[in-house]
Amino acid sequence: MAEAAVTELYRLVGAPEPEFVWVPSPSAALHAAAELGLEPDPWSPRAADRLPPSGRIAALLSTSRYRMDERIGPGRELWRAQLHMGQIRFQSTEVSVRSGVPIEVMLDATVRDSLRTTLFDGVATAIRTLLPYNARDTLGVPWYGQQEAHRIGYYDAFRRSGLAVFRGDDLALLDVQSALARSTGWWWAVGQVCVMAERPTALHTEPTPNGRHHERRLHHSDLPALCFVDGTEVFVHHGTIVPEWVVLDPTAERIGKERNIEIRRCAIERIGWDAYLEEAQLTLIGEADDPGNPGSALQLYDSPPEWGRSVRVLLAVNGSVERDGRRRRYGLNVPHWIDNPVAAAAWTYGLSGAQYAQLIRRT
Repeated sequence: MAEAAVTELYRLVGAPEPEFVWVPSPSAALHAAAELGLEPDPWSPRAADRLPPSGRIAALLSTSRYRMDERIGPGRELWRAQLHMGQIRFQSTEVSVRSGVPIEVMLDATVRDSLRTTLFDGVATAIRTLLPYNARDTLGVPWYGQQEAHRIGYYDAFRRSGLAVFRGDDLALLDVQSALARSTGWWWAVGQVCVMAERPTALHTEPTPNGRHHERRLHHSDLPALCFVDGTEVFVHHGTIVPEWVVLDPTAERIGKERNIEIRRCAIERIGWDAYLEEAQLTLIGEADDPGNPGSALQLYDSPPEWGRSVRVLLAVNGSVERDGRRRRYGLNVPHWIDNPVAAAAWTYGLSGAQYAQLIRRT
């Protein structure tokens, strides 16, 4: 199915049927390109008459999307300009309907944005970490296969619902793209050779917090969240891409040596704050009830020596309840000169200790 779809794309741009090279993962595509001596064809959009197949295919798809957007109508863009799209993304469909949001705008949030968050911003971003920064110099710009579904699904929703009537050639091209999304992962058109990567063999996700339209993020507590058949893998902790040790063997020693704050946070959450505090033997500076979160405590600790003495760690409890009904504990870096936990919490909000103490409740 994938080869037939790509062959059709080549036919549509007037290029002969390409040769196909299948690889087990996107990272393996680089090795295959090196072994075959492949180099991307240089091209510029301004030299349309001399574009290689990759450039002609890109132009074909872009032009088709432009035509379909015109068929959807200018009202969609007018509403997008008038409304705060972030608000629509984070409110339920029922609220949007009652607010009079047009269905065209709702499809932006519930189909295109939702799938983009899950597949493109999430999965494709994780896969991109497997490739060196200069991967485009070797293979050129990739197409993302199944991670293109946010575009395909959006236009297909208009087609199926009858909200827009597209040209026959655009519908045929949409079917070709749908076939590619169902049958392959990343792929590259390098002249008359197409390098096709297999899709992941394992992909673990969880619902995105506060996601209103079924968005998901990569996560697995004990295994790689993303795996390919050749053993290429990515570890992800609640949407944050992390080194293998964070998931498989987090220790206070490794956390102390880690310079990336987000990775440290994930590793500490992985083993739990109580276990980390005991293992790291951090010095407690002070403890107090949290005025902004009644029933919860604030704890201020010296940071590990490896982090330097310019910061301390404030341990607090989230004011909001998690999906499992618990309140998450989290740590915040605060200046080393603060020696009172309430003052430390106030500093994170840009308040004085006295102002923070008067809060009814924080979130």
